[in-house]
Amino acid sequence: MNTSNTLSRDLTCVAAAAVITLVMGLSFVQSTAVPYAARAAATPTVSLQMDRAWFGQPQPAVLVD
Repeated sequence: MNTSNTLSRDLTCVAAAAVITLVMGLSFVQSTAVPYAARAAATPTVSLQMDRAWFGQPQPAVLVD
């Protein structure tokens, strides 16, 4: 019983490692299949405007005693 549980656990880990490796390999192949400049020209991008009011104070803080 203990041997079958160990074997089952080991086979599950091997299958999970194989799936993870396959997914990572396919994502690497997909990301390197087309040169970056060719892919960048066809991909629309979204530009975020940085508003100073959202990130900190517009003027330096003054320390008061």
